[in-house]
Amino acid sequence: MSKFFKKNFLPHLYIFCLGILSSFSLPPYNFFLINFFTFSGLFVFFVKQRFNLTKKDFFLSGWMFGFGYFMSSLYWITISLTFDQTFKILIPIAFILIPLFLAIFYGLAAYIFYFFKQLNNICLILIFSVTLSIAEFIRGNILSGFPWNLISFSFSEFLPILQILSLIGTYSFNLFCITLFVLPSLVYLKKSKYDMYFMFSYVILLISVIIFGQLEFEKSKYNLLKDNYFTIKIVSPKIGIERFYYTENEEEILQSLIKLSKPNKEVKTIFVWPEGVFNNTELKNLKKYKNSFREKFSNNHLVIFGINNIVNKKIYNSLAVVNNNLDIIEVYNKNNLVPFGEFLPLETFFKSFGIKTITNFYNSYSSGEKRDLIHLEKFGFDISFLPLICYEIIYSGKLSKNNNYDLIINISEDGWFGTSVGPYQHFSHSIFRSIEEGKSIIRSTNNGTSALIDPYGQTVKISESTYEGVIEINQLKNPKKTFFSKYGNNMFFYFIVIYISLIFFLKSNREIK
Repeated sequence: MSKFFKKNFLPHLYIFCLGILSSFSLPPYNFFLINFFTFSGLFVFFVKQRFNLTKKDFFLSGWMFGFGYFMSSLYWITISLTFDQTFKILIPIAFILIPLFLAIFYGLAAYIFYFFKQLNNICLILIFSVTLSIAEFIRGNILSGFPWNLISFSFSEFLPILQILSLIGTYSFNLFCITLFVLPSLVYLKKSKYDMYFMFSYVILLISVIIFGQLEFEKSKYNLLKDNYFTIKIVSPKIGIERFYYTENEEEILQSLIKLSKPNKEVKTIFVWPEGVFNNTELKNLKKYKNSFREKFSNNHLVIFGINNIVNKKIYNSLAVVNNNLDIIEVYNKNNLVPFGEFLPLETFFKSFGIKTITNFYNSYSSGEKRDLIHLEKFGFDISFLPLICYEIIYSGKLSKNNNYDLIINISEDGWFGTSVGPYQHFSHSIFRSIEEGKSIIRSTNNGTSALIDPYGQTVKISESTYEGVIEINQLKNPKKTFFSKYGNNMFFYFIVIYISLIFFLKSNREIK
C-alpha cells in the first residue's frame, strides 16, 4: 500500500468524506452548493500536494473520493437483494464492491491528471474537468453502461440552467458543471490576475446559460397545447414487490389495476400501467384474462403495460399495447438490460454458484434488437411514442435516431429501491431526457413517482411514490426539435476539443516551481 495511506490517514479520510458530502447534492436532497466546497477541496488537495504524491497516490485519492460518493448515493442497490434469501449473503459485497468498482473511473481521471501537474491553475482546472468528464462518459457507455449519478444531476431541481441540455446534452453539461464546481479553488490558489479573469468569464457564461433557460421558459408559455381528443390515464399502483415470487395473486392484481383505472366505455382512453404487472403470465398466454378486459374495457380503449414475452425460448422484458379483446397491437422488447437484475454477466460462471437474476428468473432476459416507434393512428389515437422500460431512461443520446414522434412513454418498477433515495434519482433522469429530446414524458411506475413531464422538464402532473393514484391527461405540449436530439453525444466530443484547444492556448511555457 502507498506510504501516503500508511502515514497520512487523515488526508485519506478527508477525501473519502468529501465524496460522501457530494452525494447529498443529488436527488432528493439537491444541495448543489455542497459541490463548490467538495470539488474545490479535492482540486486544492491535488494542486497543493502534486509534488509530494506519486501517480499511485493520485489514483488512490481519486478512487477514495469516488468510493465515498458512490457508497453514499448507491446504497439502495442492496435493497433489491433483500427480497430473496438467495441474495442476502451478497448485500455486504454489493454495498462495498459496486462503489469500489465505479470509483475506479474517478481514480483513473486523477491518475491522468497527475501527468499535467506542471501547468498553471487555469489549465489544471480545464484538464481536471476534461479527465473526469471523459471518465464519466466511459462509465456511462462501457459494457452495458451505468450513467447513474453524474454530478450534473445535482441541478435536477434548477430547471433554468437545465434548459442548456436541449443544446449540449447531459455529458457536455457534466463537463460544464465540474469546471463550475472547481472555480472557487482559484480564490484560494490565486497566482495571478488571469485566474480571476478566467473565473469572472466563467461566471458570465453561467449567467448566459441561466438567461437562455429563462428565455426558453418564456417560449414554453407560447408552446400551444395539442388537444388529444382522447384521454391518457397514467396508473400508479402500490403493488408489493412480493408478486415476483408468488403466482396466485395475479388475478387480484389485475382487478386492482382495473379498479384504479376506472375505465369509462364511452371515453376514448389510453391506459398506461407500470412495468411487470403480469410478471407470472407471458404475453402469448394473456388471453386467459380476456373476459375481465371485455367486461371493463371497450373498443375505445388501449392499454399499455409491462409483461414477459417468450419467443424461441428467449425471455424478453416487454412493453405491450393491447385492445379490449387482449389482441396484441404492438410489442417492444427491452434493449438495455440491468446487469444482475435482468441478466447475468458471465452467466455460466455465476450459475455454477446458484446465483440467478434478481427478478427471479434463473435464465437471463434477452435484449431486444431494436427500438421502433409505436404509432397508434390506425387505432383511432393520433399519437406516436418512443417506448422505454425502466432503466432505459438513463441513457443520454442513445434513445432513437428517429426524432419524429410525439412523446416518450416510460414504464417502470421502482419497488426494488424500497423507500430509499433510488426512486428520486431514477425520476430525475426523466427530467433530463425530456429537455434533451424536446418531448413530453409519460412515466408510469409501481412504488415510484409517476408523472407527466413537459418538453422543458417541468413536472405538469405527479403522483408521489407514497401514494397510489391516476394522472389524467387531456392535452400535451407540442414536441420540439432540439439541437441535441439531432447531434446527440457528438456535442460532448466537440466540447472536449474546445477545452483541449483552450488548454494549449493558455498553457504557460514556464514550469511552476
